[in-house]
Amino acid sequence: MQRLRFGVGIIGFLLPIVLLVGNSITSARFVLLASMSASYYTHMRNIFVGSLCAIGVFLICYRHDRREDRLSSLAGVFAILVALFPTLPPSSLAPHPSDVQTTFGILHLCFAGGLFGVLAFFCLRLFGDSRGHGERRLHNWVYLTCGWVIVGSIVVIAAAGALHFAWDFPLTLTYVGEAVSVFAFGLAWLVKSEALTGLAPTGAAGPGPATA
Repeated sequence: MQRLRFGVGIIGFLLPIVLLVGNSITSARFVLLASMSASYYTHMRNIFVGSLCAIGVFLICYRHDRREDRLSSLAGVFAILVALFPTLPPSSLAPHPSDVQTTFGILHLCFAGGLFGVLAFFCLRLFGDSRGHGERRLHNWVYLTCGWVIVGSIVVIAAAGALHFAWDFPLTLTYVGEAVSVFAFGLAWLVKSEALTGLAPTGAAGPGPATA
């Protein structure tokens, strides 16, 4: 169980960095992506799709209790669907997207929204321990912070898209928002896996139940 949590967390935490750095290396120049999903149309497509599918399989295989099992399986299915239904191609590749590309792009956004929603719910409602003491309280604070960071980032991305907001910064607001959300998701799962020993609960932390 802990290894699955660690696998999900480490892939999520490293993915935004790997996509950006890897695409710049393979392109022999520093390339700025409009979004993480835009990696589908770069040399990093296999890494992007493979990472999402790996996260999806890990989430589907994750087992804890009935509610978490169902929600993690749902998140896993969303992750795989995000990988299989690519976002709209950049205008430089497809100035006039076909109906199929447009439909896939809409489905991609819906699946991505569902994925982030479930992952935020994990952080906000499932990972915390209301009976936690000592270092477990720090765990709870990390989970809540990560959950609200995911929610806030997605709201900002959606609002910026609806208002056609742009900012004068090398990375797009969409990429930054997605990256921050994925970092938060990865961090929460790494903490839950107890891989971060400095945050791992100890036997003296309090009477709370042991982490499954």
